Amino acid sequence: MKKSNVVKYNKWGYIFLIPFLTVYGIFQLVPLISTVYNSFFENYRSGLTQIGPNFIGVQNYISIFSTGDLWKYFGNTMIMWVLGFVPQILISLLLGAWFSDPSLRLKCQRFFKTVIYMPNLIMASAFAMLFFTLFATTGPINSILQQLGIISQPYEFMNHVGSVRGLVAAMNCLMWFGNTTILLMAGMMGIDPSLFEAASVDGATATQTFFKITLPLLKPILIYVMITSLIGGLQMFDVPQILTNGTGDPMRTSMTLIMYLNKHLFSKNYGIGGALSVFLFIITAILSIIIFRFSGNRDAVQKKAK
Repeated sequence: MKKSNVVKYNKWGYIFLIPFLTVYGIFQLVPLISTVYNSFFENYRSGLTQIGPNFIGVQNYISIFSTGDLWKYFGNTMIMWVLGFVPQILISLLLGAWFSDPSLRLKCQRFFKTVIYMPNLIMASAFAMLFFTLFATTGPINSILQQLGIISQPYEFMNHVGSVRGLVAAMNCLMWFGNTTILLMAGMMGIDPSLFEAASVDGATATQTFFKITLPLLKPILIYVMITSLIGGLQMFDVPQILTNGTGDPMRTSMTLIMYLNKHLFSKNYGIGGALSVFLFIITAILSIIIFRFSGNRDAVQKKAK
């Protein structure tokens, strides 16, 4: 009798999964299969003439790897992601530790948490347009720097590699550090307070407590944040697209993989676009596995050392 009741209850779990599986199949699985399928075909427009679809095997993959542009744009994407992610995680850890420390007794915490999270609610396109206006040659930033005597002539932020990449990284950091702070703070608040009390009794300083207790116990959250941020970084598009007007200048040093993909889709070259999408899927999976395995190996080494 008990076993049959368990089976009946389990049935409802599968029934509730049907809507998710249906939506996933229609909007995720079918497009994924279609993208892989199209990547093996020659399918593009030449003027008003439609070429294909003609089956050409892995020729699309050979084409995107032979040009050398793919690795250049992959490097651009990773550089801008790292420049934005490193300060983002450091600021988030600092703010998370600050807000979750009961000994500080900070006032107006809800207000500050709301302010920190607000940039995450602003559209990336609006953020990019704001920075484009602020850092334009005739923009307010150049005017302020000239009035302070720091520069004698307007600095062309959009014509220098470092400044363009720095602006893209800064925008990504500002937009996402609030979300990361909330996640890390939730993880910190879930740590057993008795551990901190024991460390305090043993005479541990705040810095020792953070690095010996808080940070190791936050590892699952940190891995999650790193993987999701990496996936978002590889999909970086709207900020550099608007900031550089889709050109990826100067000298295509701010062109990302998705911007490169968008150019092929805009020109209706669906075969190359499909091959690029498959490459993005594979590289995202590989990098995520590397991060996960690296953290797992460190855990295993620490256990053996103990």
